[in-house]
Amino acid sequence: MDIDPRRLRILHEVARRGGVMRAAEALYLTPSAVSQQLAHLEREVGLALIDRSQRRVSLTPAGRVLAGYAERVEEELAEARRELTRFTERLAGPVRIAAFPTVIKHMLVPALRDLAERHPKIVPLIHDVYGPPALQELRLGSVDVLITEQDMSLPALSQPSLNSRTLYVDEYRVVFPSSWPKAPRTIGELADAPWVAGNPGQACGQALDRLAALHGFEPRKVHVLSEFGPTLALVADGHGVAIVPTLALLDVPELEVRVSEIRDVGARRLDAVTRVSRTRSGEPDPVQAVVIGAIEEATHALDDTLVPHLNP
Repeated sequence: MDIDPRRLRILHEVARRGGVMRAAEALYLTPSAVSQQLAHLEREVGLALIDRSQRRVSLTPAGRVLAGYAERVEEELAEARRELTRFTERLAGPVRIAAFPTVIKHMLVPALRDLAERHPKIVPLIHDVYGPPALQELRLGSVDVLITEQDMSLPALSQPSLNSRTLYVDEYRVVFPSSWPKAPRTIGELADAPWVAGNPGQACGQALDRLAALHGFEPRKVHVLSEFGPTLALVADGHGVAIVPTLALLDVPELEVRVSEIRDVGARRLDAVTRVSRTRSGEPDPVQAVVIGAIEEATHALDDTLVPHLNP
């Protein structure tokens, strides 16, 4: 029997994403096109691969077996691409990067300029996605490099299937409205203050909960936001105090908010996460390694820019 490897890839996506709709989204196809290709594949092998007796599409035992082989084919093709890249000493191709606004603006944009000059055949593709959805996309292969943030008090992401590399340690600062007559000198002084808090699942939200527990108070979270721009706008307008990373202060006009001199607030860790290759070499993809190296160089250049914010 002849099996079209392109249809194997479609079966692979259906298997790992759990349905035709999600597979279609990942492959940029219509659900009907995915269903048609699966039907063609069934005719090629002479077996039913999809169980259509239930409302939710699932694989038959034969479908699961073939999907396992499809995954191996995908891995072998990825290994072949890596080997050919080393053989020809040519760095080229797309690299899909998942990140969030502060990292995109202050780390990825400078890194892309460097890559365009030194490695013009590498094509970075940026996706504004973070948190658990981004980690899921990395595991599924829809993203090649994931930039994560996490409060330094928490252990680093450690999973056998993932490689993690620290890019930057971004110190937190406490910011408060310019209209306040007196600057807070300790976290304890802010026990009764209104907070423009970070989302509990994000680094700044984790930092506030950690500091509040350490100083024995329950923070009054008047506003809870996930983006630093709106957070700083609310602080500037007098709606509360906030914890933000120093990187976010690069976007704030001078004197719009005040940066306190409170230290020992902690920091967030910015990591580059990639999947561990399950192929023969087990080595990092060379194109991804070049992209991560460019991002690291961009972070080193941030130090001089951030000095005024670290020492107000």
